[in-house]
Amino acid sequence: MRREWTFETGHIVPVTGIYRVVHAGHRLPHEVVILKDEEFPRCAKCSDAVLFELARAVSDLPVNTTYRIYELPVIGESDEKSPARSRD
Repeated sequence: MRREWTFETGHIVPVTGIYRVVHAGHRLPHEVVILKDEEFPRCAKCSDAVLFELARAVSDLPVNTTYRIYELPVIGESDEKSPARSRD
């Protein structure tokens, strides 16, 4: 059963706030600020397999906030190794 304040990628954000983001297993939950009337973003790694839970509504953000999150980045993973360098 879905909780009242749980949302999925693509839903419209009902209130500006701090949302707990739960991914489909590739990382631990974390929090992000998302603005009212934006769409909940997708994840760069698990796409639409993301849930958002309102942790706290926030009403005192600066009025001129222009940040937009279109996709949650993959952060802190070191799956790719840097290429070896040859010494001449």
